[in-house]
Amino acid sequence: MTQGQAEGIIFNIQRFCIHDGPGIRTTVFLKGCPLQCAWCANPEAQNSEPQLMLRDNRCMACGKCRVVCTEKAIIISSDRRRRVLWEKCSSCFLCADACPQGALTVVGGAANLDEVARVVARDQAFYATSGGGVTLSGGEPLLQPELAIGLLARFKDMGIHTVLDTSGYVSPEVMHRALHHVDLVLYDIKTLDDDLHRKYTGAGNKLILENAKLAAGLVRTWLRIPLIAGFNDSLENIHKMAALASRLGVEKISLLPYHAGGKAKSRQLGRKNIPFPAKPPTDKNLARLVAVIAAAGISASVRS
Repeated sequence: MTQGQAEGIIFNIQRFCIHDGPGIRTTVFLKGCPLQCAWCANPEAQNSEPQLMLRDNRCMACGKCRVVCTEKAIIISSDRRRRVLWEKCSSCFLCADACPQGALTVVGGAANLDEVARVVARDQAFYATSGGGVTLSGGEPLLQPELAIGLLARFKDMGIHTVLDTSGYVSPEVMHRALHHVDLVLYDIKTLDDDLHRKYTGAGNKLILENAKLAAGLVRTWLRIPLIAGFNDSLENIHKMAALASRLGVEKISLLPYHAGGKAKSRQLGRKNIPFPAKPPTDKNLARLVAVIAAAGISASVRS
């Protein structure tokens, strides 16, 4: 397969982003993630395949979806509400095609390197004037290594600044290949406690910490911490994170306060939310944590 033919599954290309690296950026979201974080803000990114997603506020209960469903997985109740019997759904997406209101949509679709590059190229003037560029995100973009690395290489050839937003839970070989085409890494670290990490993400953090060392040794790196009250927003944890950043030579830590948007999207995907009493940290605690990071000589930011 040639570089131009490399393809995979993406679920969004978001233009004019300002929180995914410096300047004005286009963020390309690749589908699929090896972690299953209980607080995930983008649960539609976890599954690597296209998925049906409900938009109940748009539903007119017209019944067109029910008519085309060959699995009889859709019912219209007596109170004119549409329900999907997820255990019967075969993901054929005929219902989404039939819905006139967009109340049933497909999240994720095939895209190749050339198609994505054409979208990204539209805003090259904005990248140049703002110091921006392109960010690959997910999910975990390196779960689709050929597409992700092909995109990063193509953007570098186009003279566009590249950012990789990664969980680090990938093979070191793939990480190393990708870093050759990256200007900045946004590296997500949830907690340094391996047991807690395994409990709430489904995997330990040893590989993640190994790849963090690899990334920071080769490329400009910022750490990103999804911050959840009572889970990882303690002074002790942030002191340890700041010490890690200092050892690795990381220049910045971004604190990303938890928000509950992922719970609603999980329901729209027919998923059950993992029991986890997530809530955002208080503004007072955020200020304390920023001060801890700054005292360690590391730049700190909130929500960016």
